[in-house]
Amino acid sequence: MTDLTRTLDHAHIPELPNPYFGKVRDCYDLPDNRRILISSDRISAFDRILAVIPFKGQVLTQTARFWFDHTADICPNHVLSYPDSNVVIGKKLTILPVEIVVRGYLAGTTGTSILTLYKKGQRMMYGHTLPDGLRDNQVLAAPIITPTSKAFDGGHDEPLTVAEIVAQNLLTQSQWDQVSAIALALFARGQEMAAKRGLILVDTKYEFGTDTAGNIFLADEIHTPDSSRYWLADGFQEALTNGTRPPSFDKDVIRAWVATRCDPYGDTIPEIPAEMIAATAQTYISAYEAITGQSFVPDTSGATPLDRVRANLAPYFS
Repeated sequence: MTDLTRTLDHAHIPELPNPYFGKVRDCYDLPDNRRILISSDRISAFDRILAVIPFKGQVLTQTARFWFDHTADICPNHVLSYPDSNVVIGKKLTILPVEIVVRGYLAGTTGTSILTLYKKGQRMMYGHTLPDGLRDNQVLAAPIITPTSKAFDGGHDEPLTVAEIVAQNLLTQSQWDQVSAIALALFARGQEMAAKRGLILVDTKYEFGTDTAGNIFLADEIHTPDSSRYWLADGFQEALTNGTRPPSFDKDVIRAWVATRCDPYGDTIPEIPAEMIAATAQTYISAYEAITGQSFVPDTSGATPLDRVRANLAPYFS
């Protein structure tokens, strides 16, 4: 295992302008309609930060890079350059206020997941009606989109239907038609490529934004272990038969650990032990290698990850 003391818990760089600090990414808006997006090693779930996972930010940035490169024919994306292994320089977009979640299986652990809602007895959700008798983690007849409001202020994402999205003027009907078609095409590409590597892309979320001309771009990240749930195809059928959780390498590992020990939305999160942190770091690295087919090379340049990021972003200082 690589050096677990090298973590990027934040990227607060006062020389960069117009900061915005999210749950995982620290961002800066440049004056020329470009945005700096720095992936920290923070891990977020249940609307809060759970821990800092070594090399997670590099894994996310490089996994998204792989998928951006392999889906640019479906939808243009925000990427302009990669000045650092944790950093993207992207087009500054107006992010559409709807998170597009595509689900291929009855799965999930969060309050808005279709499995959670289904187990509560709901059959109508997000404008879809699911049949009775589905089993945990069963494949759906066809992938569905379960959009949520995008909580920019750190609040809860709320389930939406297409009718609500249009009625609330969150998106126009034309924008919805475009992003939903793109999302299903991206998901199909992701499932197809994942299957060739022995993986199941279970569900994922996409964020889209518009430029000043109103053109739609894919933003944020794509098909990473943070934005997506992957299962290992080998072992899925046995888990489905036994009613157990399919083998995976996404952040459900740490989500599940927390959820079995407390109410993660209301209780204090118990301290996550070092061995769980190390196991999660290895899970992210293994995910990168399984998804991309490439060996993970940790970026250990610089005295610390923050020093390295600062040095690589010095040309953008005010």
